[in-house]
Amino acid sequence: MSATALPITSSRFAAALRELPVSALHAKVSELQNAIAHLQKSNEALEEFVREEDDKDCYEALMENREVVERNKERIELIRKEVVELRGLPWVADEVKTTATASDADAVGREAVLNGVAEIGSATSQAAASASTNGTATATATANGHPQEETNTTSASEAEEGVFL
Repeated sequence: MSATALPITSSRFAAALRELPVSALHAKVSELQNAIAHLQKSNEALEEFVREEDDKDCYEALMENREVVERNKERIELIRKEVVELRGLPWVADEVKTTATASDADAVGREAVLNGVAEIGSATSQAAASASTNGTATATATANGHPQEETNTTSASEAEEGVFL
């Protein structure tokens, strides 16, 4: 991290969550889980390199990555508290991850969970919803690797007006 830029504090992060819809909270959890997975994979390579080369810069990067992983885990917990304790809604993120891990999902399903687009019932049923966040994508949902339904996520009025977010 830059010496001048500091991450948002936990209290400010929690306060910002109050304004977001539940779908955005789940998307943020998926984003954080994906970042954690990539950082952990990167850390494995860094650990090996640090052991072999005793590189101080790589060691510092490794330590910084570990801090970021912990901060991301804290943020996931803050989101869980927002969803469960403050809004009184069920928390499905753990169920999705457990269900996908426990099952023999195909490669598409595993990638969907890693990238945070899985929902209970269908590993990629949220892929179309995730693609719709920018309003320009056309997504084909799949279940067990088979195409299900093609969804055009751009509304007719947006297409007419040329509004693409």
